[in-house]
Amino acid sequence: MIATIDTATCLGIQAIPVQIEVDVASGLPQLAIVGLPDTSIKEARERVKSAIKNSGYRFPPDRITINLAPAHIKKEGPAFDLPIALGILAATGLIPVEKLSEYLFLGELALDGSLRPFKGAIVVAESLHHYRALVLPQDNAKEASLEKRAAVYAVKNLREVVEFLRGERNLERLVPAPWDSGAAPPPEHASDFSEVRGQPMARRAAEIAAAGAHNLLLIGSPGAGKTMISRLIPSILPPLSYEESLEITKIQSVAGMTTTDFPLVRTPPFRSPHHSISAAAMAGGGGWPKPGEISLAHTGVLFLDELPEFRRDVIETLRAPLEEGCITISRAKMQAVYPCRVMLVAAMNPCPCGQLYDSRKTCRCSLGQIQKYQARLSGPLLDRIDLHVEVPAVSYKTLAQEEPAEGSSSIRKRIMRCREIQKRRYPDRVFKSNALMKPREVKCHAGLDDEGKNLLERAMKELGLSARAYYKIIKIARTLADLEMAGRDEDIDQMKDAPVSVPHIAEAIQFRALDRRWGT
Repeated sequence: MIATIDTATCLGIQAIPVQIEVDVASGLPQLAIVGLPDTSIKEARERVKSAIKNSGYRFPPDRITINLAPAHIKKEGPAFDLPIALGILAATGLIPVEKLSEYLFLGELALDGSLRPFKGAIVVAESLHHYRALVLPQDNAKEASLEKRAAVYAVKNLREVVEFLRGERNLERLVPAPWDSGAAPPPEHASDFSEVRGQPMARRAAEIAAAGAHNLLLIGSPGAGKTMISRLIPSILPPLSYEESLEITKIQSVAGMTTTDFPLVRTPPFRSPHHSISAAAMAGGGGWPKPGEISLAHTGVLFLDELPEFRRDVIETLRAPLEEGCITISRAKMQAVYPCRVMLVAAMNPCPCGQLYDSRKTCRCSLGQIQKYQARLSGPLLDRIDLHVEVPAVSYKTLAQEEPAEGSSSIRKRIMRCREIQKRRYPDRVFKSNALMKPREVKCHAGLDDEGKNLLERAMKELGLSARAYYKIIKIARTLADLEMAGRDEDIDQMKDAPVSVPHIAEAIQFRALDRRWGT
């Protein structure tokens, strides 16, 4: 007898329907699985056999053939355990075959028949909510119910599913909870911007970067506060919108990073990989394409400390994703696309010893060593970083002052108001921040007067700026104008049309430190 049952597999952050065909025929006892299964699916034969027996049912001593269709798509993961077990029981007549067509089943089986969670529940619910009602492990229920349109039924073990399909047990459809009820409480940041002593330029740059989602590079001596300021940026970022939360939750779900109690990611992620990371770990990859660090930081911050110490091939993988906001990972038989709209924040020393810009100490590096060190960063990558800021060493007098600087909470309020201005400005666009404007939007929303054009023209000639740097300066100036308006008590709809003036252009040029210093 042949039974068919529906399930799904994740490819990137999209789910693809998979149909499992189970044929139980007379012959020598054997269980064969075909249809490009991975090792974890091939091992399902042992888990399924024990789960069926320990749930009180008979495992047929026959020749069992299981086909995973479509056969040309590679399948991965133990989530096929439950549908394979149900297909075997249906093929032996224990479950009505017609009942299987009403649902889509996923779940990993323990040897005692209980169900364990699987990766990508929200991806399946979001992609296939129109296809079938979902029967999932109880630990995946809260995550799947984030997709309000999906019909989700939660079960604890194989026996519950069998009794439900035979009409011996009722299962209640999960009622979707408020979308933010599955979010973890906001993190308590250990540090605050009020603890930063001095560094007004770096603090200003961090605020601008957070307000417009601009990329930021801090250059300075060891111990000047580059890493501290970079790690404080999450404390001034606004919470994610509904769409952004679902996007990053899907990515983290596929990566197996969500939790049962709080599956929804509500705060911007902050990823800080070590400089020994490989190109595949940064961009994503593997035999089955998994998201890399740049995708795990989607909608948040990717912090690269000691930037020149990263391998050249690792850094260069960031060039196209930073520009396009997504990354395509291609393998022989599959292709996965992951979003990676990140704010890149990096820190570096100006030379191997780190004292090149420190007036109090003498740099021990030769000119050749300095040039070799700085050459580790390619021009195209630096061109994609909006803000280049020099972070000088802090004096004793500045460190010893007891009067606290402005704290993260007040900066965050200003940034949230600035982000709201940008949302009102781009209501019909996918992007909601100044950093993501295309040349057409720059011309429409950040037009310059004659005086501003003349200033920018002089900067282009004297600094040898590229076309990309030209647009980045205007985008930064647009954010500076928005920040200026965010501090006023006016209607936001009026603020979004505030002009970009000469002071904004002049300040934006000041944040291109590498163009001024290395470009000459």
